[in-house]
Amino acid sequence: MDTYIEKAKIRSYNYGILPDQKVSKKVVSERELDRIIKENQELITVANPFVNQLYSFVKDTNFLVILTDGDGCILNIIGNEDMIARAYDTFLIPGAYMGEQYVGTNGMGTCIFEGYPLQVTGEEHQVEIFHGWTCSGAPIRNPKGDIIGCIDLTGDMNLVNSHTLGMVAAAGTAIENMLALKESSDEINNSKNYIETIVNSIPSAIFSATLDGKVKLVNDYTYNLLGYDKDEFKKLDISKMFLNWEDIVRRITTKESIFQDDVYVNIKANKNEVNLSAYPVNDVYGKVNEIVFVVKDVKKMRKLANKVTGSLAIYTFDKVIGEHEEFLKTISFAKKIADSKSTILIMGESGTGKEIFAQAIQNASNRKKEPFVALNCGAIPKNLIESELFGYEGGAFTGAKPEGHPGKFEVADGGTLFLDEIGEMPYELQTRLLRVIEEGTVRRIGGSREIPIDVRIIAATNRNLREEMEKGNFRKDLYYRLNVLPLRLPPLRERVDDIPLLFNYFMERKANKLNKKMVQVSEDYMDKLKEYSWPGNIRELENMVELIINTESIPMSFQQGDIESKSLKSIYTPFTLEEVEVEHIKKTLAYYEGNITKAANALGISRNTLYRKIEGK
Repeated sequence: MDTYIEKAKIRSYNYGILPDQKVSKKVVSERELDRIIKENQELITVANPFVNQLYSFVKDTNFLVILTDGDGCILNIIGNEDMIARAYDTFLIPGAYMGEQYVGTNGMGTCIFEGYPLQVTGEEHQVEIFHGWTCSGAPIRNPKGDIIGCIDLTGDMNLVNSHTLGMVAAAGTAIENMLALKESSDEINNSKNYIETIVNSIPSAIFSATLDGKVKLVNDYTYNLLGYDKDEFKKLDISKMFLNWEDIVRRITTKESIFQDDVYVNIKANKNEVNLSAYPVNDVYGKVNEIVFVVKDVKKMRKLANKVTGSLAIYTFDKVIGEHEEFLKTISFAKKIADSKSTILIMGESGTGKEIFAQAIQNASNRKKEPFVALNCGAIPKNLIESELFGYEGGAFTGAKPEGHPGKFEVADGGTLFLDEIGEMPYELQTRLLRVIEEGTVRRIGGSREIPIDVRIIAATNRNLREEMEKGNFRKDLYYRLNVLPLRLPPLRERVDDIPLLFNYFMERKANKLNKKMVQVSEDYMDKLKEYSWPGNIRELENMVELIINTESIPMSFQQGDIESKSLKSIYTPFTLEEVEVEHIKKTLAYYEGNITKAANALGISRNTLYRKIEGK
């Protein structure tokens, strides 16, 4: 027995770890795990490509790839279906702690304690349920030398091999090098951010100039929009190009903003209307010494405003409303993982904004100009989901188009596929989805050709997928492949301090949209809103604000679903929340002349949900 094993056995005995122990002494809740994942977001983001690469080497063998934090808490685990099932049976799951004080001698906890790569096999484990495993673990250190995690390969003990430990050690070193490289490059990236913002902010003409009109930096789109070549523009006196130059300088130097003003500029002796935004650049003393100009073609902007965006993400993180501390951490984590190619699983109750987050992630990523394709797995009949996802060849089934039809995966190639209500996906299709994720190819129904695709998957669910796994409704291996980068959206009742902010935001937006006056509410009334449980979350709050504006009536209390109302113009009869909903649905259907799709979009619910409410279910 190796020396480190002997020492670890003694420590395990002193910790009180018994051989017949069945699970780790510490397994955190899903909510606590979400907090831990957010705290380790940099480690997860940097390590994830190496975890995937290591798994690609061993995916055809009985090995698991496991990533933990510095305390031994499992953050991610990847393996084939059989190994995931075995891991699940022994509670090798995200949220389980593998430190020696919780499970005794093992590859993860012992390597974290010892501080170097090591291997623990068979009976060297303190707990008997792990005697069938061989574990090769390597610690991960940050640039300061502190252990912040562990990467581990766990498999059948008969597969024990020194090369396995070498692979893990190499992966751990690579992750450490990437962490060090990232830290050293952050400062450089920050210093380049100003220039990159100007150069990469396309398709707008973006340039900077001094207060006397001397050009400093220019992006390529400027020449196309304003009609100058590079040499001409760099010699140009910007103060003579803008007809209102003195007013621009005055407004910028007095901290008055200029945002999307329509102005006229001289372009080669011609006057042309453009849309202008201007931003000050301050020196180290806070004095404005340059101006950054963002110029857009007015005609193109007006065309874009009336153009249907199609398969594109609309929402950005700027449109995500909230100041709650944990919610801001969720936004931060979402931004951090935006560029990752790994799958993202967004969990949250109905109405918490899962699709908005998915679109914002898309728009914050390097795929923002690529397709964003959404599919609601619960809104499409089961017999149609397969063709919607994977497409079909001509003549594949009765009613199929002769030329065939591409599926959502093909349409989303290069971009993002958003699978909403993933828990509703039929079990038999989950295997096909897993295969596409694993292999990066898709095959149409009735076809034989494997079509390569580059699609990042974001899945969302309001169900507890762990419970669905236990019921046999959801595959374990698919769950762990989707749950690579989990993101939990808190319900509104967990962020009550954001209710006034959201209420006022919806009030202003709805009032402008409906061309009606905003309804003012008292602080006492706002306190009552905070006391209400909001089972429909943000969507329910938005609908209630629209109801207030349309009826000019303020619900005065929220007790067991009852709403008492007081009219702003006349006496208002009290009615229940269900009655409010029915009346609002009737009015919305009447407004859209019975068009279910338009009514459902206006109400913020799916067509199927609207059908159920109409039928009284």
